[in-house]
Amino acid sequence: MATDRTLERYAWLSVGAALATIALKTMAWAVTGSVGMLSDALESLINLAAALLALSMLRLAAAPPDAAHPYGRFKAEYFASGAEGALIAFASLSIAVAAVPRLASPQPIDAPGLGIALSVAATAINLGVALAMLSAGKRLHSIAIEADGHHLMTDVWTSVGVVAGVALVAVTGWLILDPLIALAVAVHILWTGFMLMRRSFAGLLDAAIPKPEVADIEKIFAEYRRRYGVEFHALRTRQAGARRFVSFHLLVPDAWPVDRAHQLSEEIEERIRSLVPQAITLTHIEPISQPASYDDIKLER
Repeated sequence: MATDRTLERYAWLSVGAALATIALKTMAWAVTGSVGMLSDALESLINLAAALLALSMLRLAAAPPDAAHPYGRFKAEYFASGAEGALIAFASLSIAVAAVPRLASPQPIDAPGLGIALSVAATAINLGVALAMLSAGKRLHSIAIEADGHHLMTDVWTSVGVVAGVALVAVTGWLILDPLIALAVAVHILWTGFMLMRRSFAGLLDAAIPKPEVADIEKIFAEYRRRYGVEFHALRTRQAGARRFVSFHLLVPDAWPVDRAHQLSEEIEERIRSLVPQAITLTHIEPISQPASYDDIKLER
């Protein structure tokens, strides 16, 4: 699918950005000796691991259904997103471990100007790629790409904090600012990692599709009730990565032939797919006057 290839291109873009920023930030740390710069470089290493993981999970999610996985492997994206959240949390702890000893024994920073310049260049790369990935993740409904974009944005905020810390140390001579800002950045990105893991767990639990999309489906149902006197119930939805799954029961007049009921269900499903991105639909047709048709009405969302 074209969408799958597009997602993979964004994943490769993230890999390229990680490699470039690792080089720049490692040089910045080498020339300054700043613990903040070290924490920034460590996070870029984790960015690379996260980007490679996202790439592998996107490829897995795009694999066609088979006998062992008849519904596909779309949930693989949630594993990538959850793992990225965990890696972000690990980066936060790594920063704290590197910064805490410097609170007791602050160290001078060498060549702050060159270190700042290198870090700013790396930040510009990350910012551009992060904004592109966040936009693409929302547009293409890919939690893995969106998570990678959030991961890169945490790196941007880390770098902004580190640059500010190094600049303030250079201007004021307050060496304690370097580890303090590193710790503040660690707390900020820890929260981002937690939110990513929370979203991933919700997806693995078969969360419903967003309420606005459910409302669009209900509007379609209301239209067909008026036009044909049919009824609907047992609407259930879930999402797995970029895919949406929609199932419902369509109750038609007893006198309708099978081909008419099937044609109407195909029309309704097509309308739903036009409004709900990448939806896979399933309709169960029942006679409207049979009491047994209403036994499962409790399955409404």
